[in-house]
Amino acid sequence: MNHLVITVIAQDQPGLVERIARCIAEHGGNWLESRMSRMAGQFAGILKISVPAEAHDELVDGLQALNDEGIRVLLAESGIEPACTWKPICLDLVGNDRPGIVRDITRLLSEHGVNLERLSTEVVPAPMSGEPLFRAEALLAVPLTLSLDLLQTRLEALADDLMVELNLRSET
Repeated sequence: MNHLVITVIAQDQPGLVERIARCIAEHGGNWLESRMSRMAGQFAGILKISVPAEAHDELVDGLQALNDEGIRVLLAESGIEPACTWKPICLDLVGNDRPGIVRDITRLLSEHGVNLERLSTEVVPAPMSGEPLFRAEALLAVPLTLSLDLLQTRLEALADDLMVELNLRSET
């Protein structure tokens, strides 16, 4: 079996996921996992699918033909997962919204060899004031060689500079 990772984006409308799923099934593919969301009137997703080697090219052609229906598709062959040399750590962040929060946090993580496995952000009104409040939840892949105390200390110093609350916890 071959594995493909595809991203899709299209104007949100009912039946969109069904069209993608139908294309995959009609061309011998199997939908394995996905993350999908609607945002600002657009629908975007990332999927991992498997397909027998003999149906691979036909499936790729079918997925690319979805462009004619207004569904933009980007395909990549699935890579080999590296050996687990990291520990999963959850990061929760909340603070007044301002430009640069994601840039500054991800710069620090990158400098320490931490990989983002998953990131979800939103801006919502603060409960009492109604001011824009930035929230982020992330799953981090922290190298086994990196001290969690060191990472916590560096993130806390940055959180003070950014005036945000930040919490690290082990994924359970």
